[in-house]
Amino acid sequence: MTTTSLDRIDIKILTELQQNASLTNVELASRVNLSPSPCLARVRTLEKLGVIDRRIALLDPAVLGIGVTAFIQIKLEKQIQTSLESFTRSIDRLAQVMECYLMTGDSDYMLRVMASDIEDLEDLIVNKLSRIPGVCSIKSNLALKRISHKTVLPLDTNRPVTVKACGNPSRPLERTARPRYDATSASPPESPVGLSAHYPSYSVERL
Repeated sequence: MTTTSLDRIDIKILTELQQNASLTNVELASRVNLSPSPCLARVRTLEKLGVIDRRIALLDPAVLGIGVTAFIQIKLEKQIQTSLESFTRSIDRLAQVMECYLMTGDSDYMLRVMASDIEDLEDLIVNKLSRIPGVCSIKSNLALKRISHKTVLPLDTNRPVTVKACGNPSRPLERTARPRYDATSASPPESPVGLSAHYPSYSVERL
């Protein structure tokens, strides 16, 4: 593996595409002060390096009637490799789970889920999450209101950015598998402490 440094123009391209991935190459080139051909070459290089993972459409959950956001802490009976892998496979099949993180601290996993209503959330917890083999504890916190939501990564043109690049430029960079992320969010959730101060929380314990 070798490393590749991104310059100011690369970072400007990434910033523009994060704001609006539907820009044409001509529009993008104009915004970053390049001619179309070198701009397209840079974008293709960023894609090959894996810096640009994919281009997606961000949907408005409120318009689509998805009005409940919850953060769910899950503990497993045993923290062994087979249990972790089984849990990961089960979680990836649940459409309501937008993000899932393996955590330090009291819980093994933190989930950010979105549901159409409380009944939908209850069904997810009681009939799906609690039935995953190895799960022994589930605690949820409802979000009262979304204060801030960002999908744009904080890139600074004044700071150097270095990415791992494959030695063979004709072959796409091989990256390790990552958890599935939904179009509605690409950034980790903040701590859910205090989100459910006046709302009931679901709790499932297995003895």
